[in-house]
Amino acid sequence: MKDQHQKRGNKRIAAVRFGLTILASTAAICVGASTAPACSLALVLAMDGSASVDAREHHLQLNGLADALSDSDVVQAIEAVGGIWINSFEWSGRYQQLQQLNWQYLNDGASAEAAAETLRRTPRGFTEFPTAIGYALGYASVQMRQAPRPCARKVIDVAGDGINNDGFGPESAYKAFDFQGITVNGLVIAGPNTIPARYYESFVIRGPGAFVEIAADYDDYARAIKRKLLREIYGSGYAALR
Repeated sequence: MKDQHQKRGNKRIAAVRFGLTILASTAAICVGASTAPACSLALVLAMDGSASVDAREHHLQLNGLADALSDSDVVQAIEAVGGIWINSFEWSGRYQQLQQLNWQYLNDGASAEAAAETLRRTPRGFTEFPTAIGYALGYASVQMRQAPRPCARKVIDVAGDGINNDGFGPESAYKAFDFQGITVNGLVIAGPNTIPARYYESFVIRGPGAFVEIAADYDDYARAIKRKLLREIYGSGYAALR
């Protein structure tokens, strides 16, 4: 009889210990989840540095992006979605890609301003190479796969003022590189030429909610990139707006 009571007591102790183990494990998971930085979006920005972009136009692009990242509306959007990871590079020819901003986590005004200052201090890498959009897309795909954390959405943002004229094009890039789960948007600096916008619509953008933002010229770039960032940060429903 005594043995039976002891066995029942041991079973109750084992059950309590098991319950406490499960509770402790659950608490650890919850604490880890609450302390880990949120990741709603991983965003790779690809800036045109080809020969068609002169020094003034490059300055307008680089500082327009920096100003947009630190803009109060964009910071508010970043905070609203719980933070984003961002990466930026300049591209031109087949093998001309210059990292401007390695993966950086933005979740408030201070982190956004730090990223903006890094961009402003980045010297231009290339001035004499053609427009290799396919290679830029391939490079962007590799950068995306190196993001520090898995994010709910993955977006590549390609800016340019012309069509592909060097190496393989976007269609080949999409076949050769991993774009699973990635949306590719475009920002076209149009000027009087309507061909680049049509080219981006037909061949560059890809994925759910993908869109092309149009800047009338380089002086309009800052406005366009801010609007584009807002659409991308808030998500596909916002991005689908025309």
